[in-house]
Amino acid sequence: MKAILLCSALLLATAAPAVAQKPAKLKYPGDDNSRVYDAVEQPAVPKGGPQGYADYLASHQKYPTAAMQAKQEGTVMVTFVVEKSGGIGEVEVKQPVAPLLDAEAMRVIKAAPKWTPAHHKGKVVRQRVTVPVSFVLAEGSGEVVEVPAAGSPKPGQPLPPGAVAAAPGTSSVIGTTASGAAIIRPEKGTQPVGGTAAFFAWVAENQKYPDLARKRKIQGKVLVEFMVQPDGSLTDVRVPQKHGSGLDEEAMRLIKMAPKWEPALYQGKPIKQKMVLPILFQL
Repeated sequence: MKAILLCSALLLATAAPAVAQKPAKLKYPGDDNSRVYDAVEQPAVPKGGPQGYADYLASHQKYPTAAMQAKQEGTVMVTFVVEKSGGIGEVEVKQPVAPLLDAEAMRVIKAAPKWTPAHHKGKVVRQRVTVPVSFVLAEGSGEVVEVPAAGSPKPGQPLPPGAVAAAPGTSSVIGTTASGAAIIRPEKGTQPVGGTAAFFAWVAENQKYPDLARKRKIQGKVLVEFMVQPDGSLTDVRVPQKHGSGLDEEAMRLIKMAPKWEPALYQGKPIKQKMVLPILFQL
């Protein structure tokens, strides 16, 4: 019985009219619209060019306060894909530096304006790009690590986050700016004229407790971020974590009107340095 059924099936297949079929189209790697290129004839370009992008990173990056207090710094290498539309996708950090720094680096890259997409062989294509995002406690500063002749750090002195070992017998510089400049630590950090104690005495003398905070009996410590410029002036004042009731505004007012500081020094020259300072409000 099985043999009869098999013969019938073969006869039906033979008798069935032939149906015209289109030849299968071979798909080559170059035809894949989702392909991501690492090297292209005309690379993707950020809005405003490399310098404009560096300026964007510098102005929109927010140094995590907790990372700053922990003295975490370094350069996070962020890899992403510039889509055909110019948008940013597949953002990731290949070599983590510190969780807070990695997360902020990814945030600022994702929030960036669209790029001009890459072109290859006359077509718009997707391109993989890597951009360094540097977190430096003092602008133009960082940490220089001596690398022994053996090519590894001395026992008990590992390379800090973001540092890459240089050639044996030389030194490794932690981080680079978006423009590619090396980052080194200042020889002398910034400080208030007359010392920290004198500065906080000035703050206590000039502080005006906000009426709303006093009415609500709100107390606390407001952390204020600011930049000490080479001329000693205090700029870029901001409060990362809001407290409300007028405390943030008063803390910022005090820093903005504060006397000039002594700037940080590197090789005898003043450089700018980022600082975090607590302003205490106590009834």
